[in-house]
Amino acid sequence: MKKVIFILGLLITISFGATLEEATIAYNKGDYQTSKTIFEDLASKGDATAQYNLGVMYDFGKGVKQDYFKAKEWYEKAANQGHASAQYNLGNMYSNGNGVKQDYFKAKEWYEKAANQGDARAQNNLGAMYELGKGVKQDYLKAIEWFEKAANQGHVNAQYNLGIMYVKGYGVKQDYLKAKEYFGKACDNKDQDACRNYKILNQQGY
Repeated sequence: MKKVIFILGLLITISFGATLEEATIAYNKGDYQTSKTIFEDLASKGDATAQYNLGVMYDFGKGVKQDYFKAKEWYEKAANQGHASAQYNLGNMYSNGNGVKQDYFKAKEWYEKAANQGDARAQNNLGAMYELGKGVKQDYLKAIEWFEKAANQGHVNAQYNLGIMYVKGYGVKQDYLKAKEYFGKACDNKDQDACRNYKILNQQGY
């Protein structure tokens, strides 16, 4: 299945705390040194958002040499404080084997933490793991459950994945009308594969 995403999140800021805002403004202007200095100061004081943002900088090599080990270190600090995007990104690192030994079981653990906080990206990836049996026992019913949670938040890849599940009858009764409905939602969100599938089903009279 193609619709598993591993896009690591963009910088997160919050509406309060001028220094975080200043750091993010500096980052967006390409002044990575200033943003890194502010993030490091806040991160050393336990600020989970700053820790996450440092992880992003090391993950993408923004203003620093790309270093997956340091990215993982900062993500873990934030994730252990319940930061959902950091948990999601750690799931990606373990799934992809970036800076760590590839470990689908650990990826599942971190995705689950983020998913339980409502992170749609993690919910979609958990669904894919249950569908494919990666790090978990294959379970189409759980795959459907997680895909639905993500799709209900407008997650385009989860909408596409549900369409595929209904076409194939995985974990659900085969239902081309339902498949068409989910492909339509994903198509509305600009997914071209979903648009093609929707068109095919429409031409077949569904």
